[in-house]
Amino acid sequence: MKKIAMITGATSGIGEASAHIFAKNNYNLIITGRREDRLLKLAEELESSYNASVLPLTFDVRNLEEVKAAVESLNDEWQQIDVLLNNAGLSVGLDPIQEGNFDDWETMIDTNVKGLLYVTRLVSPLMIKRQQGHIINLGSIAGKETYANGNVYCATKHAVDSLNKAMRIDLLPYNIKVTAINPGAVETEFSIVRFKGDEVRAKNVYNGFEPLSATDIADAIYYVASLPAHVNINDLTIMPTAQASTVYWNKK
Repeated sequence: MKKIAMITGATSGIGEASAHIFAKNNYNLIITGRREDRLLKLAEELESSYNASVLPLTFDVRNLEEVKAAVESLNDEWQQIDVLLNNAGLSVGLDPIQEGNFDDWETMIDTNVKGLLYVTRLVSPLMIKRQQGHIINLGSIAGKETYANGNVYCATKHAVDSLNKAMRIDLLPYNIKVTAINPGAVETEFSIVRFKGDEVRAKNVYNGFEPLSATDIADAIYYVASLPAHVNINDLTIMPTAQASTVYWNKK
């Protein structure tokens, strides 16, 4: 019987790359996102390429009622979730605190913190019922350090770091694994979203060095999910070779 992975934010970047690697390794998938056209296209690709069963669920993790409706719609078979990848997240804007945009703050807090909580709160009881499962939370180097103008984004990823530790403790009695994956610079849609569609500015972020790719992180996510039952990676930080921290780089 195939295992099931549920991936939020699966329509691009790390989520999409993770969907491919899990499907390739004989998982069936629940993929979620806001962009239905991309979600349906990805579902079709995964089914045709890997002979996987794929359930696409279109919803916004920021909307509790939408999350509830999606999870409650799962039949008995799809409720057998083995891996939950809390991947949905973003950064919007790069302003000093005194010039911050309130809407940007709300979007980051609602997606990165509340969205992760909503999904986890509704999926974890399904794992508890079976006394098994693995929750993988996508954090960031921004959850380990703080950098200029990163204020609210860094705060949300610090929250993910803390929540990951709390989940590990709270879910320990139920044999549920919990892992944080904390990437440094990864070239995905991240910077395009941060700079609100300014592709030139986004591309400049990665000038002078080779950033991580979405596939690099997806490989690590699958690795931690594939370890023996008695092994749990609590916390994994992954950086490009050229990046030692948020402020120390070897750019050419």
